[in-house]
Amino acid sequence: MNPASKEDLEVILADRRYELISRLLEKTVTRGENRWTLSDLLDKALLDKYVGIPIFLAIAWAMFQFTYLVSTPFMDMIHIFFVWLSEYAALIPNELLASFIGKGLIGGVGFILAFVAPISFLFFCIALLEDSGYLARAAFVMDRIMFKLGLHGRSFIPMLLGFGCNIPAVMATRSIEGEKDRMITILVNPFISCSARLPIYVLFAGALLGAYVGSAIWSMYILGILVAILSALLFRKTLFKGEPAPFILELPTFRRPTLKAAAIHMWDRTSIFLRKVFTYLLTGAIALWVLSTFPWGADVENSYAGMIGHTLEPIFQPLGFGWRGAVAFIFGFMAKEVIVETFGILYAVEGKTAISAAIAHSMTPLSGFAFMAFSLLYIPCLAMVATIRKETGSWKWTGFTVLYGVVVAYLVAAIIVGLGKLLGLA
Repeated sequence: MNPASKEDLEVILADRRYELISRLLEKTVTRGENRWTLSDLLDKALLDKYVGIPIFLAIAWAMFQFTYLVSTPFMDMIHIFFVWLSEYAALIPNELLASFIGKGLIGGVGFILAFVAPISFLFFCIALLEDSGYLARAAFVMDRIMFKLGLHGRSFIPMLLGFGCNIPAVMATRSIEGEKDRMITILVNPFISCSARLPIYVLFAGALLGAYVGSAIWSMYILGILVAILSALLFRKTLFKGEPAPFILELPTFRRPTLKAAAIHMWDRTSIFLRKVFTYLLTGAIALWVLSTFPWGADVENSYAGMIGHTLEPIFQPLGFGWRGAVAFIFGFMAKEVIVETFGILYAVEGKTAISAAIAHSMTPLSGFAFMAFSLLYIPCLAMVATIRKETGSWKWTGFTVLYGVVVAYLVAAIIVGLGKLLGLA
């Protein structure tokens, strides 16, 4: 049996199952007066083909706005604590050791720990939406567009998981039966903005975009979805021709989410980030400190990191990123959060306020927004590349994913800068 007939058979079996259920209900259930329930009214709006997607976008915007506003005081308190801690590190008599502890460990890992706050609140909001039953309805609404653009409806679930981490999202594509549908979903999933990118958005939007912070963060998530869908359309028309398989989804009933369940879900996801802080990010902070400190006695710009950055600077200069941005992207391949660590170390200043001021001095709002977009779209992290290799079983497709991401990231960032200049936003 070929794949197409297998998928058709699944649809036929589903139709027959619901026909049987309907006949049994007619014989066994006595219906009373047909009344609209609150769930019916909500579904009437949330599943509507005209207003369902605008509602989804509005809910997403409100979620990111809430995440930033509520987490900001907690971020500030954590930053103040680590700045205070670094002042004690500066009292260490051995200058090299003081630099390692103060600028390498506290300035790197300590700075990134402040972003636990927005990540935690984002996961809390996602947990509330998931437990309420809304996310399944969002998948149903998005399926109409995704099907027309070449993505299987079941692809929405891995894409949704990608907002937390792209690695389990790619692994979740195993539930997609059609090989073409599965491959397309794997190839576009790196464009979905995972939680590792959130600290980058918070730092740069907070430093450069003033009152538009929440909207800027929201726009990155929407941009990732748009690039993923457009890439899927391109792949469907070229590399994986054919129609996506039909999508069957049973909607859960609406439930009242509980704070306890949402808090447990938030902690489970946040703990993954904390483990990364003391593994990948700790390694990255030490490597960055070594490269930015030696040769000993040289300033940061003339350090090994500075040499690497200035070598690559001509590539990124048209986008306005500078040599520090080049270094950040190199180390961001280890883990996306390392990009934030990089600026904390390379600017040789301590605390969110000082680092934000340094970024505002060296970048414009336009180049900063383009930097956020490039961070979203370019090479996924090292662990993600390994996962793609494992799930596709091919170095060819893994290499294609990496190269395609870099090209798309550069083109999108260049378009942002070019349009911004035409509109007088430079």
